Amino acid sequence: MTAATHSSLFPRVPDSADAVLEGLDPEQREVATSLHGPVCVLAGAGTGKTRAITHRIAYGVRAGILQPSSVLAVTFTARAAGEMRGRLRQLGAQGVQARTFHSAALRQLQYFWPKAIGGSLPRLIDRKVQLVADAAAACRVRLDRGELRDVTAEIEWSKVTQTVPADYAVAAAKAGRETPRDPAEIAQLYSAYEDLKRDRAVIDFEDVLLLTVAVLQDRQDIAEQVRSQYQHFVVDEYQDVSPLQQRLLELWLGDRDTLCVVGDASQTIYSFTGATPDHLLDFRTRHPSATVVKLVRDYRSTPQVVHLANGLLAQARGRAADHRLELVSQRAPGPEPVYAEYADEPAEAEGAARRIRDLLDAGVPASEIAVLFRTNGQSETYEQALADAGIPYQLRGAERFFDRPEVRKAGIALRGAARFGGNDSALGDAVDLPSQVRAVLSGEGWTPQPPSGSGAVRERWESLAALVNLAQDFAAAKPDATLADLVAELDERAGAQHAPTVQGVTLASLHSAKGLEWDAVFLVGVAEGMMPITYARTDEQIEEERRLLYVGVTRARERLHVSWALSRAPGGRPNRRPSRFLDGLRPGSGTAVGRSPAGAAGGIERGSAGTPTATAPAVPRRTQRAPARCRVCGRTLTDGGELKLLRCEDCPSDMDEGLYERLRSWRAVQARRSGQPAFCVFTDKTLMAIAESVPEEPGELARIPGVGVRKLNRYGTDVLALCAGQDLGEEDEEE
Repeated sequence: MTAATHSSLFPRVPDSADAVLEGLDPEQREVATSLHGPVCVLAGAGTGKTRAITHRIAYGVRAGILQPSSVLAVTFTARAAGEMRGRLRQLGAQGVQARTFHSAALRQLQYFWPKAIGGSLPRLIDRKVQLVADAAAACRVRLDRGELRDVTAEIEWSKVTQTVPADYAVAAAKAGRETPRDPAEIAQLYSAYEDLKRDRAVIDFEDVLLLTVAVLQDRQDIAEQVRSQYQHFVVDEYQDVSPLQQRLLELWLGDRDTLCVVGDASQTIYSFTGATPDHLLDFRTRHPSATVVKLVRDYRSTPQVVHLANGLLAQARGRAADHRLELVSQRAPGPEPVYAEYADEPAEAEGAARRIRDLLDAGVPASEIAVLFRTNGQSETYEQALADAGIPYQLRGAERFFDRPEVRKAGIALRGAARFGGNDSALGDAVDLPSQVRAVLSGEGWTPQPPSGSGAVRERWESLAALVNLAQDFAAAKPDATLADLVAELDERAGAQHAPTVQGVTLASLHSAKGLEWDAVFLVGVAEGMMPITYARTDEQIEEERRLLYVGVTRARERLHVSWALSRAPGGRPNRRPSRFLDGLRPGSGTAVGRSPAGAAGGIERGSAGTPTATAPAVPRRTQRAPARCRVCGRTLTDGGELKLLRCEDCPSDMDEGLYERLRSWRAVQARRSGQPAFCVFTDKTLMAIAESVPEEPGELARIPGVGVRKLNRYGTDVLALCAGQDLGEEDEEE
């Protein structure tokens, strides 16, 4: 075994179940060891939720409590599922199924279809846009590319919320959705789309879940077969579960409660797709006996970043805000967030590029820097600013600006107009370059006022509006410029932004940044109208915008830059103001608006129906618990060994040396009898913690990290007897 095997890329596999628990904080340890009954983990950003649930599964498998093939861990992306499988392998828990909802359902559907329905499963279509286009043609409805995408999104939302075509209009109105077409028309297209699927014997992505639900509901024998296979369920990102996914989960479970869910209502940012935090927030109502563990120790971000994140949520309202978590940073202090105001958007982008250049010169890798914005239409300005500064970048979750279909098509139209000049009838009334560009792009879908709602139509309009704005700025800088000059400028910009982008600064929308983190994050365009976005009108929509900004803030490990521009273009009216979400948080903005009570602290809450087992000593119910601090100097503890001792390694110890030696002798006897290494009974740190605290009853012993219910049941009587000074007898000390 080479030295590289012990690096972070090839960590050593823990050599026992107890070794799996090493390094977990008290709340993470509670998640890992609470293997029976329902468990709800409320995990704040950066608190190590993936670590907690993977160690939970691995501990159960390594301790022989869970059979690997009986565990189904479900998450929302193939990337996350792959990461979970990798971590489980590193912990010695191979054979556990970690899949997305759709992957798990498709596997079951393929297996049971011949038995439940007969024949082969219909073909699964990769993309439904073409089928929606065919449905529109059948209904004699003309949809452009953007409308096709938006109508497709409405059909997807309908299916995950289990809404049939006849109920679409009412359901959309009740949900407050901004529909891209008349709701009755969308319902007609939805119905035609479903008819076409049946005629062509194909199914779509959402049908995989719908059909699996139908089979499990209708065939009790198949449902029982699935339930006999999977005995234990773990669901990550539970705040993003749709009603359809929740129904499938209930069918998998049956009447059992062997379920662990993990989520954070404050990171619910996909409600427009049908996701809802209600299932997470109602978990204790549905499962009164559930253990609820709150993870609030933030290992990702500095106290300064965490303070801003907590401040954002302190002003929030609504049900998700009522269950917010107050994060507690476990990192050393870092720089304060930087707030910057600029005269216009190009100046803001140039300012960000200058600061990024300073970070690069200081040794921060480009891959550890991100620029996050609200909409993909904002990316072009930052692409250009970084390109001008010679800074490599990469786009995540969006096409390069000049690669977008609407931008390419607009470029062709502008090039054609420049070639024909005065012979182009569309330019007849255009007197200057900006009006010429507006005239040409009007034929491509640009309008003076943005379309209502969000989605692809809005994104396309933003791309075209960016070209209109660019033309205005170009004409202001070069009053004699022609349409041909602008086309040449666009070609130069497009060419400059096709430079290699490997290891570059990340440009991403806030939505696509979910689940990622960087050393330095630039949150740009944090102004009214963009954050919250203009079309967020209801209280629920505005609160989701606040949560989106919270997600952006919590992506930063050390450095956070927040900026906004007073006007769009140079020389424009400075009529913008910083986002209301920053009121009371940024310097000079006065007192925070809204409520300010502290959020929920970390800790553990036992279910009302929970009772001790017949063999376990009664352990007092534990309530909410603050992060562990040294009982000598008060410093927050994060190291696994220090957490066991409840003090810093360097702080003075009041350990009973005689008791410690008796415990070591007793441990040696237990290890020989069980054929295990001594540390598998109790580690040295756990024995030291026992000898320092000298517990007198089971509850006190159970609260010492490293003991836990299993070891309390097995060794508790002996340990408490030794702590009381009792002699266990020669037969217990020597074989």
